[in-house]
Amino acid sequence: MLNVDNVSCLRGERRLITALSFTVQQGRLLAVTGENGSGKTSLLRMLCGLLPPEQGRILWEDQDVRACRERFLASLIYVGHLNSLKDDLTPVENVTISARLAGEEISEGKTCEALEAVGLARVIHRLPTRVLSQGQKRRVSLARLWMSQRPLWILDEPFAALDASATGLLMQQLRSHLHNGGIVIAATHQEIDVGADRLDQLRLAG
Repeated sequence: MLNVDNVSCLRGERRLITALSFTVQQGRLLAVTGENGSGKTSLLRMLCGLLPPEQGRILWEDQDVRACRERFLASLIYVGHLNSLKDDLTPVENVTISARLAGEEISEGKTCEALEAVGLARVIHRLPTRVLSQGQKRRVSLARLWMSQRPLWILDEPFAALDASATGLLMQQLRSHLHNGGIVIAATHQEIDVGADRLDQLRLAG
């Protein structure tokens, strides 16, 4: 369970979020919506510990994430709205390095399986990432979701640049994660079809 308690966010001189509280239970997806500049990315960065809240607490399994930072970070995957890929590396190299930097010991074989699952079987070894389309690059960034057992996924615009086929694959993976008791928090402009019984929504007004 992730619990946000009375959190506020100030960026520069602008207050984006004031006294926000919510809880996301096991097996549920929270869709965070709002206009551009309403604070969606700032909220996700606070949830990941990348941006300290001006006030309030973020709790993971009833503990303040600042007090259990190492355990909390080992429980989450964060995929930002930027793909954060090295252009000169292949998809396999990018995903493997990203996972290992996050503390996951992932074999090359498992990385290949994940990239094949997102439809990149033909480019995983041979091509540098810089020659891929934006949609293919997004699939590379999302491939970690296919090979991690971490319970908390925090995703910023995960469907950006994806075609209908890739969108369908991601929707299926999200449903599977929720079915297995995982938690997803996703900032998105797109409707997420995981079933009304598993979906919560939060709209930010900025």
